[in-house]
Amino acid sequence: MGLYLGLDCSTQSLKATVIDTDSGSVVHSSDINFGRDLPEYRCPGGFLESSDPLHVLTPPLLWAAALDMILGKLQNANIPVEKICGISGSGQQHGSVYLNAEFEQTLSGLDRNCTLEEQLKDCFSRETSPVWMDRSTSAECAELYSRFGNEISERTGSPPIERFTGPQIRKFYKEFPQKYAETLIIHLVSSFMCSLLIGHSAPIDFGDGAGMNLLDMQHGDWIPEIAEYTAPGLIKKLPPAVPSTRIAGKLAPYFEKYGLPAGIPVNVWSGDNPSSLIGCGAFNPGTAVISLGTSDTIFAAMSDYKTDPEGCGHVFGNPAGGFMSLSCFTNGSLAREKIKDRCQLSWDEFDKVVLQQTRPGNNNNMLLPHFVPESTPLRLSAQVKYQGSEAFCNGQGEKAELARAILESQVYSFKIHSEWLGRFDRIRITGGASDSAALTQIIADVFQCPVEKFAVSNSAGLGAAMRAAQACSEISFVELSNLFTAATKIEQPNAETKDIYADAVETYRNFEQSVTG
Repeated sequence: MGLYLGLDCSTQSLKATVIDTDSGSVVHSSDINFGRDLPEYRCPGGFLESSDPLHVLTPPLLWAAALDMILGKLQNANIPVEKICGISGSGQQHGSVYLNAEFEQTLSGLDRNCTLEEQLKDCFSRETSPVWMDRSTSAECAELYSRFGNEISERTGSPPIERFTGPQIRKFYKEFPQKYAETLIIHLVSSFMCSLLIGHSAPIDFGDGAGMNLLDMQHGDWIPEIAEYTAPGLIKKLPPAVPSTRIAGKLAPYFEKYGLPAGIPVNVWSGDNPSSLIGCGAFNPGTAVISLGTSDTIFAAMSDYKTDPEGCGHVFGNPAGGFMSLSCFTNGSLAREKIKDRCQLSWDEFDKVVLQQTRPGNNNNMLLPHFVPESTPLRLSAQVKYQGSEAFCNGQGEKAELARAILESQVYSFKIHSEWLGRFDRIRITGGASDSAALTQIIADVFQCPVEKFAVSNSAGLGAAMRAAQACSEISFVELSNLFTAATKIEQPNAETKDIYADAVETYRNFEQSVTG
């Protein structure tokens, strides 16, 4: 036991979480905000601003610069960094990093007198990385589906999806064949960051590798025929795929300058959602997690491997073994913020009017809140639609009705698009909007099961630290979960709302289908 470091390279920041497994406490947390702390990269939201909402790119050198900064911040914190026993991390899923022949040589000889940014600047065959918000690969997805049909979903856990790495690689190969030829290795955000730590290319774990449309989920190998169709010679450019418990390597001597012991084990990094599954204590079937952030996600461990017949849900690797399901709703906090601002309410006022001035079901006033292109169900253009009373649909309804409508509508969609997994015994919620008493109660009532809150501000970073502890010292995930993910509050469902919400979910299902087809 001892101190373990979890790093989380998310959309907008790089966070560090240090846990002490002896005391069962989080002893340090800090972050580097890409927009605030690295303004020279011109990524205020974590990505380059563009006039085309379907193209969302980030320079990967930004993440390398942030790694130096966060470890410098850790060194100056009041904790004994020299006693850290192991490291792991999580990365935003699906983002791809394209590296040339200089990458491995540069990593093997990192000079501690220079920054990572200075040393890696010539190692990229592509200067920008498409990240999970990129939706520019519809043509490539159609090509993959036309070639492989339902086989690609059955084997990789997902149909071809615009943000997934395989279609992104195919688009790069088609548009820039010479740059693709110059690419020696293609990493995910997670494996790229892990590579920097160990001084050579790291493997890709099953959890994050599942978000590529390239990994055979039941056998744990890249699928040669899909890889070759995606881009010629691709399988030779991919790192090996390995279980999430694998030690990727030892910390490179470069990082001794931050007080970290060179040679400590580095567990292979995973995606942010698989890491959150661990950090939320939901690695066994029966518990679902709803993460309420920039985008909302609902995910859960699976008893058996199966895919969503509607193609909205995805199957990733569970870092504790087996599989996990996930559905991503792009219009999460963004949509809630839009409605809050339209109502001219603070968040406290927003919660109060929903709880005090409206009733469950909201007289079937609801909306399709796709203020930006949506992942579930897939919509490549923004579209906001209203259904209910004439006054509500004409924008003349009460603020309280609109406030309840956005919350209930989002939860109805969660329920509809997780039904293929069956019923959950409990739901755990995390993310900024989990502070909303109104939203918490609506989730409990719509799903008719207890909703648990817990004292975790960054479940992906905590999950990464827990994964480091499990891989480096073989502490069980059950023991780690008991130490770090105990519930702090439980909201029970109101049985009187069961029939109201059962009917409302069906009404919303028909409404959503009438708009999205």
